[in-house]
Order: sequence, then structure tokens, then C-alpha cells
Amino acid sequence: MALPVDPRLARMVIEAERNGALREVQVIVAALSMQDPRERPADRQAQADQSHARFKDETSDFVTLLNLWSYLKKQQKELSNSAFRRMCKREYLHYLRVREWQDLHTQLKQAAKSLGLQANSNEASPDQVHQSLLAGLLSHVGLYDRDKREYAGARGARFVIQPGSVLHRKNPDWVMTAELVETTRLWARVNAPTDPAWVERAAAHLVKRSYSEPRWSRSRASAVATERVTLYGVPLVADRTVAYGRIDPEVARDLFIRHGLVEGDWDTLHDFFHANRRLIRELGELEARARRRDILVDDETLVEFYDARIPEEVVSGAHFDTWWKTARRADAQLLTFTEDLLVSDDASLVSDRDYPGTWRQGELEFTVTYQFEPGSGSDGVTVHVPIEVLNRVRPDGFDWQVPGLREELATALVKSLPKDLRRNFVPAPDHARRALAAIGEPREADETFVEALAEELTARRVVPVAPSDFDVSRVPDHLRVTFAVERTHPRKGRGRARVELLGEGKDLQALQDELAPAVRTTMARAAASIERTGLTSWTEAIGILPETFEQQVAGKPVVGYPALVDTGAAVDVRVLGTASERDRATRVGVRRLLLLNTTPPWKRLLALLTNEQKLSLGYNPHGSVPLLLEDALACAVDSVVAEMPGARVRTPEEFDRALATVKQQAVPRVLQIVESLAPILDTAREVSLGLRRLTAPAAAEMARDLRKQLDTLIRPGFVADTGYHRLPQLRRYLAAMAERLEKGAQDLAKDRDRMATVHTVEEEHEKFLAGLPPQRRADDDVVDIGWMLQELRVSLFAQRLGTPQPVSAKRIYAAMDRTESPLT
Repeated sequence: MALPVDPRLARMVIEAERNGALREVQVIVAALSMQDPRERPADRQAQADQSHARFKDETSDFVTLLNLWSYLKKQQKELSNSAFRRMCKREYLHYLRVREWQDLHTQLKQAAKSLGLQANSNEASPDQVHQSLLAGLLSHVGLYDRDKREYAGARGARFVIQPGSVLHRKNPDWVMTAELVETTRLWARVNAPTDPAWVERAAAHLVKRSYSEPRWSRSRASAVATERVTLYGVPLVADRTVAYGRIDPEVARDLFIRHGLVEGDWDTLHDFFHANRRLIRELGELEARARRRDILVDDETLVEFYDARIPEEVVSGAHFDTWWKTARRADAQLLTFTEDLLVSDDASLVSDRDYPGTWRQGELEFTVTYQFEPGSGSDGVTVHVPIEVLNRVRPDGFDWQVPGLREELATALVKSLPKDLRRNFVPAPDHARRALAAIGEPREADETFVEALAEELTARRVVPVAPSDFDVSRVPDHLRVTFAVERTHPRKGRGRARVELLGEGKDLQALQDELAPAVRTTMARAAASIERTGLTSWTEAIGILPETFEQQVAGKPVVGYPALVDTGAAVDVRVLGTASERDRATRVGVRRLLLLNTTPPWKRLLALLTNEQKLSLGYNPHGSVPLLLEDALACAVDSVVAEMPGARVRTPEEFDRALATVKQQAVPRVLQIVESLAPILDTAREVSLGLRRLTAPAAAEMARDLRKQLDTLIRPGFVADTGYHRLPQLRRYLAAMAERLEKGAQDLAKDRDRMATVHTVEEEHEKFLAGLPPQRRADDDVVDIGWMLQELRVSLFAQRLGTPQPVSAKRIYAAMDRTESPLT
């Protein structure tokens, strides 16, 4: 006996038995097989709608029918036939249609029972009911178009939800409808929301699937593609990612080999895989070193290698794991690369001698890597410098490059010569090659490459070439060494040690300046056992202050320089980065300790001064005479310590000896200094008064220059900064300023010419200082150049006063050249 309903409705019944919703679906199918039992008279539509509203389910017209069915069954049990008939009429329900519904339901139950369909004993959920109904409504599914405010249905149909439906104006994204009725437009009656996943599952035999963008997925270890699923033209799935191996095994296998195995885009633990990747990286450095792309074999060779050894059915990482588990037992080296496979015949041209893997500088050894990435900041040779030894690295030698790139560097330098010189060295590569052959390896530790090249080019031609003739800025970046400063963090557990890049660049000195705080932090951590703070005397806490301090950090020797650092009211023991920093800081730190342990001899000193001297001392930049005297005492202490045998204080005994000497010699030395200060301050006052009188607009530039010079020479702390032995020269510099005030105002044109010469040299001096590391700027040889500028002013503006040695702009430039670090 067949089901006595439309085939689509019969399909719902069969699916309902599978989903455990047969009891509910039979009620709904019976209702869908006949005219709606709810009446809506034209003259009583509002009353009818109000009466029927009791049965509405907010999300489904199908569940609304179930609610009505339950109500009718309950009322029929409680009322007589006549009363039930009157109730139906009163509540706008068509009695005969209700009886028809009940009769159809009875017939349907009998037919289903005869077919062996088992009704569910438990109440089915709305989802079970809707999934069962969906089996017969696959052509009545719609996707809401928010732009057009209507549903896109099967075969291009466009419909909207009827106003009487519980879903009217709610418009869920997906809807299924029992009936489409066309009047003024196509209306959907009896509706419920649905899920595209339900639709795809129910219509698996009807959907159309298309695939695009096949690609490799590292996370899945397989090829994937974008799947599009449609049902009668309605898109159920727009861009779902699916495995591509079952769709196109050949393409999936090719993607697995190319991306997973050849390119290494696969997370796996197989030994052969990591051995192959490691060998490729090691041999790949040959190309980076030689800056060529033809040393390693191409990817197609590797693809052919794997293709010949891996079975056709292996299309993903999972397939490979299964196959390799057995295959490796027969031949564990089946998929392992060899150098003969990877390297072309030209690889022998790249030697470790020309492209070394390490760079040595004294006791230090650095790892060297090579990048062939034109345009990137790390293109070329990179020297990896651990932060622990950054303070010990010198720029010496790095400008020579590695031997393999030296000829290219020399050629670039020859090409950077001015045109009138360059035409004597054509073709540039030939001259560069011959010059290099004569130079050989670096000959002197402090000889720069441009100096050696200039010397050899001059020797080979009648045209002299100076190192300054080369325009280093025109040399390609990849021919200048890149420095990568790194910190290695110890590995945690079984993980690998992590390398942190702290800074990278071509200028080593700039990196040292930038990372000085990091170096200091590293030093402080390593030297925590010897650093001290808040010391006011040379106690056991200091003991013997060593020249150097060495500690192993992360397997690398950290070498620092312990120093006494003046903090104002006390001193600290700190480990500094360079020996020059140590010596300067310790000199000031020792001074502070000596001052803290010395009673200032002011009463004795003031008693020895004349009233005229006391009056002269009143004009000072310190703000008070006591502060000036403290400055003079600091200067005296420095000079006394400097004149001691050895001129160093690093032990308790040396400090005690220095303290005794200071107490013995402080008063006469301070008196000498104060006696020399009186005429200095008198002359400074004379210059200051002269500047006040110099009000002519034409002399404004000269006045500004003199005021700047005066403020540079006479400032708070100038006595100790100038030093005991150089202090007498201050009066000469000030006297030269006074003479310039007198003569320069009479010939402003000549004064401007001389001032222009001074300013040119001062500008070069400022550039010179800016190019030095901060800790280098206070070294004695650098400070001496600053005093040479004062001597130059004397020679130009007051020549009759004379200078201790000949001085000129050329001599100052030469001194700066000698002091500058070699080019890198």
C-alpha cells in the first residue's frame, strides 16, 4: 500500500522515520495535503487573526500547524461533537476541513504502519521536524537577497514571504516553503528557517560542486581548493576550503611534492626532510656568497627526484606518513639528498678562503653570513656581533671586505674617483685587479683599504691618488659590511636557544653608540659581584680595583673595565665598556673620594689672598666665590694626583698615598691656581664689558662670535676642566679676544674674513666630533684639537701674542684625520 499523498510529501514521511519525527510529520503532511482549516472571512479578518494567533510559533509555520493540531485534539476530548462543532465555528475553524485533516492523518498512519515505518515515542524537536520536511522541499529553498529584499529560489525564481506567515518581515537568511503561490508576485506560504548544511546533506544527489584555486596548505599538510556548492542555482556554499586529493589526485600530489617537500613548507619530524633542508641551506650559502643564482640545481630537478621515488597514491602529508613508515625500513636513504644532486659544477669556484664563515679580530671571532637580496639592508656580508663583546669590537679591518668581494670593492672605488683622475685608470676592473695583486693581504692593522689602494694606484701611475679622492658614498651597499648585534637567550627545556636581533647597520660606531645602554646592562649583570654604590671612602668594598673584568655570559667572555664613577656625594664601582671610559671616570671618581676625605683649606687660603685678588674672584660664572674655590680645589687635586709616580690610583695603598700628598700640597697648589685665576677673571670681565659697549649693528656678528667664545672658556667648572697646566693659556686666549675687540671694530671686513676661516674649521670640528663615539670625544687627543681651535683664533686675531706651536686650519684638519677611526 503506497502513501496516499503527493510524492514530495511522501518523501517527508520516509525521512521523518529516519529522523525520529514521524508522529509530528504525519500531522503536518496531512495538513499540507488539503485546504487550510483556518478560516478568514472577509468581514471578520481581524477577529479571525486574533483567534488564530494563539497557535502561532514565532519561528515556523509548520510548528504552528502542530500547535493547532494539539489544541483540536484536546478540545475534541473535552467537548461533545456538537460543542466541538460550535467551538470550531466560533474560533474560525472549518469543521469539515478539520475532520478531513483527521481522516487523512488516520489514513497516513495506517499506510505508514503497513510499510513498516515506526512512529517515534518521544516528542521530536523542531530541528528534527524541519530536517524531515526539508527532504520534500528541496526545490522550495530560498536565500535572502538583502539588496533586493527578496529570496533567490530554485531555477532563478524570486519570491517573498506571504504576510500571513510568522516569518513575514523577519526574513531569515535561509528559508524553506511548502507552497509558492503567484498572484501580483510570487509568495511563499507555510515557511520555516533552514540551514544550508541541512540542505546540502539532504540534496547530496542533486547539488553541483565546483572547485577553484587549488593550493598548498601547510596547516593541513595537503593540497586544498575552494569549493562552491549550488542547488538548482542557489549557492549553498560559496568558498569552503576542502581537501583536493580526492578531487584531483594528480595535481594534489604535484603540490605536495613542490611545496611540502621541495620548498619545505611542511611541519614534519621526518629525518630525511630536515637533513635535506639543512643541506640546501648550507649549499645555498654558496650562491649568497658568490652573488649568483646558478650554483644550486633548480627546483624541477628536486621535483623529479621525489616524483621518481614516491608512489602515485601519496597526495598529502598523511598519505606520505603512512607510506614512509614502511618504505624507510627497506631504504632509509631513499629520499635523502646528496651534494652531487644539489650542486652544479661551478660550485667549486666558491671557496671558504674567499668567502669565510668566520671573521677574526684579535681574540674575538664572529660568525659571517651572506645574503643575496639586492635592495635589502642586509644585502651582502653580515658579521654577527654578540652584545657581550660589542664594546671590544674595533672598526679596523672591516673596510677590507672578504677576499671574494675585494676586487669588486676596489673596482667600485676606482670608478668613484673624480673624472680627471678616473680617466687615468681605464678600464677600472683591470687596474683594480693589478693593484690588489700587489697589495695582497692587509699589511697593517691600522691601514684602511682606501689608503692601501690609493698608495698602490699612485705607485703604478704618475698621477697621485689620495684616500680622500675616493667617494665612498658611491660604493654599492652590498660591498660594505653589515653588523648585526645579537643577544642569545638560553633555551628553555627542550627548545632551541633564541637569538634576539638588537641592532643592525653598516656603521659599527653608530651601533655601539645606540646600544651602549644594552652593553651597560649586560656588563652590570655580569659584574654584579663587584659593582658597589654609595661609597665615600676607599674601603674594603673597593679593595684593589682591577684593570679589567671578565665573566662568561651565554658561553661568551664579557670583558669590562671597572671604574670609580663620581655620583656627586659619593662614588660607585661600575664596569664600563672601554678602557678610555674607565680611565676618565676613575680620574674623576678618585678626585671625588679625595675631596670627600679632605678638609677644604679655605680659612688658610683666604688669609693669604689680597683684597684685590678677592675682588677679582668675585667676577666668576659659578655664582659665588666658595663654588669657584671648590672648582679650584678639584683642579689642584687632579694635578697633584697626575704628578704622582705612576699617576694612577687603583689600590688602597695608592689611594692613601694620594690622600696624604693632596693634604700636603693642596694649599700651595690651590693658591697658585687662585693667583692665576685673578688675572684670567679680570681679563674676562674686561672682554665682557667691551662686548656690552659693542652695540653697532655692523659689529653684531663679531659680538655674537666673541660672546660664544667667552661662554665656552669661562663657565661653571672651567677651572678643573681646563686643568692646572693649561690654565695659564686662558689669559692669553682672553687677551686675544680683548685685542680683537679693539682692532676688529676698526676693520670689520678683515675680521669677517678671519672669522669665516675660523667658522669653517669649527664646522668641520663639529662634524668630526659627531662622527666619534661619545666615549671617544673626551679622550685627551680629541680634547687637544679643541684647544687648537683657540690657538688658531690667537694666530688670526692677535698674532703678536704668539702660539706655543705653529697652528693653521690645515694642521687642525690633519690632527682630526689622525684621530678619526678608520673608515668602515
